[in-house]
Amino acid sequence: MIAGRLAVARRRPAEYPVLILLERNLLERIVERGMPSLPPALVSRNPLQWLRIFGPGAIIASLTIGTGELIFSSRGGALFGYSILFPFLVICLLKWTLAYSAARHMVLCGVHPLQRWAELPLGPRGWLSMLFTALGVACIPVWVSFHASVLGDFFATLTHTKGFLGGATIHLWGAGVLVATLALSLVGGYAALEKTQLAIVGLMLAAVAITLAIFGPDWRELLGGFFVPRRLAYPDWLAADSRPAVQQIAANPVWVELSLYVGVIGGSSYDYLAYAAYLRDKGWGRAGGEPAGGFTADELRRWTRAPLIDCTLSFAVVLAFSAVFVTAGKLILGPQRQLPGDGAFLEHQAQLVTAIHPWLYPLYAVGVFLAMIGTLYGTLEIMPTIVSEGLRAVRPATRRAPGAARLRKFAVLWCAGAALAVLGVSFAYQLRAGASRPPGLTAVLAPVNLFTGVFGCGLICLLNPWMDRRLPRQLRMPAALVVLNLLGAAAFVLVGLRAYWEYARWTALGVLLITLAAGLAFSWAVNRRLAEPSPIDG
Repeated sequence: MIAGRLAVARRRPAEYPVLILLERNLLERIVERGMPSLPPALVSRNPLQWLRIFGPGAIIASLTIGTGELIFSSRGGALFGYSILFPFLVICLLKWTLAYSAARHMVLCGVHPLQRWAELPLGPRGWLSMLFTALGVACIPVWVSFHASVLGDFFATLTHTKGFLGGATIHLWGAGVLVATLALSLVGGYAALEKTQLAIVGLMLAAVAITLAIFGPDWRELLGGFFVPRRLAYPDWLAADSRPAVQQIAANPVWVELSLYVGVIGGSSYDYLAYAAYLRDKGWGRAGGEPAGGFTADELRRWTRAPLIDCTLSFAVVLAFSAVFVTAGKLILGPQRQLPGDGAFLEHQAQLVTAIHPWLYPLYAVGVFLAMIGTLYGTLEIMPTIVSEGLRAVRPATRRAPGAARLRKFAVLWCAGAALAVLGVSFAYQLRAGASRPPGLTAVLAPVNLFTGVFGCGLICLLNPWMDRRLPRQLRMPAALVVLNLLGAAAFVLVGLRAYWEYARWTALGVLLITLAAGLAFSWAVNRRLAEPSPIDG
């Protein structure tokens, strides 16, 4: 009845001035509350308009480009050729499913996955949220130290100082880069992060597209690698190569090498948890904290197009970079038996541009710096996001805590400090081992990567359909998305468990079980500490 009166009043405003005034006041209150309106790009059929939505997805893309594509896509191309592109496509599809499903839930109800997991019916309240947060606090600094050391390795190569101190100079350079990035992070925030990563991704994408077009691969063979599955096997020369860094790779079964790619290509589980949190800053749908009555079901469904477009563009960028660097690996690095890895993470890939003309090397150096600094900066920024969301899960009242800025600063400083400690240990190890042994950065990263990039992704995929059941029926995900989540859960968990077994057998599985038990015990203790008597009970 009221809606009908308003419709009449809009057609004849002079006859219903009071209703028009009330409607304007209501709209003003909605604007004051921050309820976002649908951007025109969301309802546009022009794909170019969709680029206006691209924002948080650029952050996720930049987190993986530096390590996943630049290093390990090149290595995969050198070892397996275009055949590695099909697994990369499957990995990106499953991780797109994970990221979009979690983001969709955030847009529809404003509840972050870590908060929703606190409602799991099994175990103490919030045990999985606490466990994931605690593991993130421990694991993310290892990733930060890895990215810093890779950049340090690159700067040591540029300055011809890699041979000093038995090769340990890469960690000194890495520490310097990390301190500079820390300063950038402390004065930044989400807005600065998004703008920085959008610029980096845009410049890098343009550069690699031009490079690939000039290089001119066999396009039919390249595209066939994406869609035709083939058996993966190491090249014959790998086992006969006596270089220590190459023997580190040859000593692992193909399955272990592939599990490394599963973890690094497309990002890690913490990247996607941070991505869902970034939607608060974007204010998409109810992600900004709107009450349930703020939107109609139809409006919320339209809002889900925002993460759909953003996630799809993000993983399209990742696949484009994968294609370029797999091509570099197959056509340049493989024939020369050069593998990116410990001791030479970023040196060999320069031939993708220097094969065209040696004067293009500075362009490669600038591109590598932008890609890796974007990855390092973005990974450092994940820590405060995960810590903040973990606290919201344990104590929902902290969502409006006045100390958010201090919490962010503390989390960033902890992450950088712990990463510097890892760099210090790595420096001491390399100084003692000498230049005859590779730095072993991949060996340090491998167990962390198996959880953050493989096993953890499987758990999120498994929980996405459960979270979806907490939504009204008309807002739940389609059956195809549920099936993809379950397939992703099975694939990531099985790959993770098998890789753990190949990595350290019973020791690895024992550590996994002990970690789970410790998480349950810790959450039980926290719940007891946080329990407060009801005012009614006196």
